[in-house]
Amino acid sequence: MDNFIFNNPTKIIFGKDTESLVGQEIKKYANKVLLHYGGGSIKKSGLYDRVMKSLKDAGVEVFELAGVQPNPRLHLVNEGIDICRKNNINFILAVGGGSSIDSAKAIAAGVPYEGNVWDFYDGTSEPKEALPVATILTIPAAGSEASHSSVITNEDGWYKRGLSNELLYPVFSILNPELTYTLPDYQTACGAADILAHIMERYFTSTQNVELTDRLCEAVYKTVVRNVPLVLKNPDDYNARAEIMWAGTVAHNNLLNTGRLGDWGSHDIEHELSGIYDIAHGAGLAIVFPAWMKYVYKRDIKRFAQYAQRIWNIDDNLFDLEDVALRGIAALENFLSSIGLPTRLSHANIDDAHLEEMADKCTASGTQTVGAVMKLNKNDVLNILKLAL
Repeated sequence: MDNFIFNNPTKIIFGKDTESLVGQEIKKYANKVLLHYGGGSIKKSGLYDRVMKSLKDAGVEVFELAGVQPNPRLHLVNEGIDICRKNNINFILAVGGGSSIDSAKAIAAGVPYEGNVWDFYDGTSEPKEALPVATILTIPAAGSEASHSSVITNEDGWYKRGLSNELLYPVFSILNPELTYTLPDYQTACGAADILAHIMERYFTSTQNVELTDRLCEAVYKTVVRNVPLVLKNPDDYNARAEIMWAGTVAHNNLLNTGRLGDWGSHDIEHELSGIYDIAHGAGLAIVFPAWMKYVYKRDIKRFAQYAQRIWNIDDNLFDLEDVALRGIAALENFLSSIGLPTRLSHANIDDAHLEEMADKCTASGTQTVGAVMKLNKNDVLNILKLAL
């Protein structure tokens, strides 16, 4: 087990009707807030009205910025930065899923920065300060509600890049599983794939003697696998929704990667896929992750066989661990297909037209590698994308 420091300052407020507490929580920090969200779903569901009432009852002045898209765009981030500066706003509230939260975090980092906020995402600068952010989660998936990460897409070249910084942890996040009842099945499934990918990025490690976090990863993973079919069958199953929502938070709040080095190659590859094709991140991961597994499993057959045995209950075969590992990968693909997700690029009507471009962007024109279990060069990334066809 590696040395580690674990610090997660995000206060989690979990359960039924907890969105009604948002006003009194924000009042502890600010009198003005930028309410940042996507489209009309929070208004149709009545969530918008409940949030506005709570904020106004607490005496918080509200400014709004709607229009967040999946794979959130840099231009909207810049618009939010301008609104905050012009109105002296010093708190951001994101209502929605990972896209709204990631966009809010980018705004928070950009307001006090004199340069272009994209500097943080292309690695030319690091944030030194940021406005506080809070969230009301409506889509369990990205885990951004309790992480220090944000991912933004720059329309100039369609680059999708991430930023991780301790300043980006939300000060609090409200998680009410009831808010997920109206999610379309496809969004629920994409969210599940995102959660599973966050666990696998940590689970597949070369670090030895990490039994506790192995078992934690397996428990969270199996909880998602068990409960997703339940909510697809009965969308109003509060208990199953609650399990998935909390699993999504735990999967990405950095607890599961304590003492171990994760991989993250699949995420880097998927960012290029959704950056160009604007595919849902979870759907992209459902395509990329099995292909990555098929390409790298021989680097650590024992761990891939362990995954198959402990997660999917594949029969142990000490004389053919490779067979066990491959059946585990097939079990993942079968599960993803069973909940309505693509597992091939062709399933998403994506051909080979941009494979070279994606491999080139992912590796900075072949000058860097991605991943840790196997350091992937440009040719490796291209081969994984071909496997995904």
